[in-house]
Amino acid sequence: MGVDYYKALQVDRSANDDDLKKAHRKLAMKWHPDKNPTNKKDDESKFKQVSEAYDVLSDPQKRALYDQYGEEGLKGNVPLPTAAGGASFFSSGDGPSPFRFNPTSADDLFAEIFGFSNPFGGGGRSVGGGSMHHHTVARKVDPIENKLPCSLEDLYKGTTKKMKISRETVDVSGKVMQTEEILTIGVKPGWKKGTKITFPEKGNEHPGVIPADLVFIINEKPHLVFTREGNDLIVTQKVSLADALIGYTVNLTTLDGRTLTIPVTNVIHPEYGEVVPKEGMPLQKDQTKKGNLILKFNVKFPARLSAEQKAGFKKLLG
Repeated sequence: MGVDYYKALQVDRSANDDDLKKAHRKLAMKWHPDKNPTNKKDDESKFKQVSEAYDVLSDPQKRALYDQYGEEGLKGNVPLPTAAGGASFFSSGDGPSPFRFNPTSADDLFAEIFGFSNPFGGGGRSVGGGSMHHHTVARKVDPIENKLPCSLEDLYKGTTKKMKISRETVDVSGKVMQTEEILTIGVKPGWKKGTKITFPEKGNEHPGVIPADLVFIINEKPHLVFTREGNDLIVTQKVSLADALIGYTVNLTTLDGRTLTIPVTNVIHPEYGEVVPKEGMPLQKDQTKKGNLILKFNVKFPARLSAEQKAGFKKLLG
């Protein structure tokens, strides 16, 4: 015997119609050539083998011939008793009609089984007329979104995040298993809050649907020193009234660990801001360029002045 149709469909010899339909649907989905375009030829061959097996086993007359005589019986070669009590095969034009499987395209076969041509192409056509009532198109599950918290240092320098995911997968026998996987996410310098990283079809696998995409969305964690506004970094410093008037030096540690010393020689008033070019965040589209560092000041005015202090200020400023 050539192909074992029961093995091809992964069913017992006692399988009923319902068992055959379930096995056929699962394996036809698995071996559809468009699911894995790199092995299209091999998958198409397996797809046709599965459909041929179903065509035979779902037909009571063909199945009976196959069970009794194998493929030879399907070809019309039926054994007759010999004089010695054994059996010999002969082909007769008056015998059973030989079985012929016409190798139509994978899309046509799929349409005959499910009512649509291609579950992996995002579209599909319905088969009209006759007794066909399957008009379901394999749908893709909505994306699963997760926030990916990143520090401002991560987004300034870039980093690699590893995320452990747990999901349901289906093996060749249709058994659902819980599997774990490590996903690696390369965070690029300058990425902003809301940036999305997509891992296609990493959601749970279920028969008849396309798994969801897994999407990670960058979320920026608050920083103790810097506030981000677009590509600029904002720092607010508290200064005394005396320093605001006579001059002040800002000492800062940058997000990549450098020390900046910035002398402020202008009089600092409450609305004053000092701009330090190219010390902001890297630009997402061009990481060789950076935004600005903007220094803002919170001037601490004294709660009260003595008569002597008032006189001194009047003399100095009057």
